[in-house]
Amino acid sequence: MSEGLYGMVTTGLRVDRETPNEIGNTHDLRDVHPLQPLLPLLAQSLAHMAGESAHMMVVTDADGRVLWRDGNPEILRIAHEPHRTDPCTDRPLMRVPHVQSRSAAPIIDPDTDRVLGCVDISGTARSPHPATVALVCAMAKLAETQLALRMHERDERLRRRYEALGGHPGILLSPTGRVLSGDPLGTLGERLPLPAPGERMVLRDGRFVLLETFSDGYLLRAAPPASAPAPVPTRLRLHGFLGEGSPTALVGEHRLPLSLRHAEILALLALHPGGLSAEQLSFHLYGDDGNPVTIRVEIHRLRAELGNTIGARPYRLTSPIEADFLELRGLLASSDPASLARVYTGPLLPRSESPEIRRERDEFEVQVRTCLLLRGSPDDLWAYAQTSGGREDFEILQRLATTLPATDHRAAAARARLRA
Repeated sequence: MSEGLYGMVTTGLRVDRETPNEIGNTHDLRDVHPLQPLLPLLAQSLAHMAGESAHMMVVTDADGRVLWRDGNPEILRIAHEPHRTDPCTDRPLMRVPHVQSRSAAPIIDPDTDRVLGCVDISGTARSPHPATVALVCAMAKLAETQLALRMHERDERLRRRYEALGGHPGILLSPTGRVLSGDPLGTLGERLPLPAPGERMVLRDGRFVLLETFSDGYLLRAAPPASAPAPVPTRLRLHGFLGEGSPTALVGEHRLPLSLRHAEILALLALHPGGLSAEQLSFHLYGDDGNPVTIRVEIHRLRAELGNTIGARPYRLTSPIEADFLELRGLLASSDPASLARVYTGPLLPRSESPEIRRERDEFEVQVRTCLLLRGSPDDLWAYAQTSGGREDFEILQRLATTLPATDHRAAAARARLRA
């Protein structure tokens, strides 16, 4: 009777019901969480005990969101789909509220020394069994041991690829900045702060180096002389965001079709070059109903496809960017009607219901239309009349019908639309 839930356990056993949307968010969260590969192991180790006794076993992330639970059916029924446990602490916990007992132990990431999650056993007895804390500590230790083994296996695979390069070309770092090879005297310490790829940094011994991606980790290579040109960063190009086209992203030579949600996120990051937090992105996309967890999952997926073009804290685009809607914004400042008519092929992401995208879309539409009515030639007005917003625009069509020669096919089309 194993379940992947997303909930909150309040004081006692009274809880609230989760919504279908939250269930979907939990599946996304669980799929990308570092504990996901260990859930079967933890489940196998504890589920039998939790089911046979009057207990419920829960595995949460560091914020208390439930990744998995199992246990006695009656206890699960009483608990009734919890919403969130208490956030994990960095030490084992035994707490006895007035209607239930709880024993919990944190799971520490051996890579970052941060709390990844928590193993929790709760029951209805007022006094927890003395062995319960020992059990959850043993399960947390088991999880940490497995995480350490997986980390060492990843490190070894990365070292083998590094050795295959020959000559030890630089200093090898893990994805989190741990020094894996290339520093035989240990002068750099166990871990280095990671700059942005392509950014220069100074080591403790005074050397200037550049960070570059290598397989699943990074390499620090000697920086070129100051007189040498800096490496050209990969450019991100966004196409099809205006009008009825299909949004795509081009990173170097790699072209990626974008879902509407990913297109919305990239558009918002491009329109806010200073960066946005997960909470701000969530609000811009969903309003008050947004969930930052969903944003973090989508950013994780975007990074997997677009590489290091998205930075964190806050989320921001780190590559030089070109986009049709950014070009349009620049042209609006110059009030060049011919260029506006060429670039503006329709509204910004017309299928988007994002509050912020809709606001930007409406502003673009009003500014383009106003500029064309004030300064646009018949050719410019005709180009706008082919967009979704201009096809039935009475003032635009009337201007075309009266300024173009009566024999011009565009005037005839404008008159036909007016009659319709």
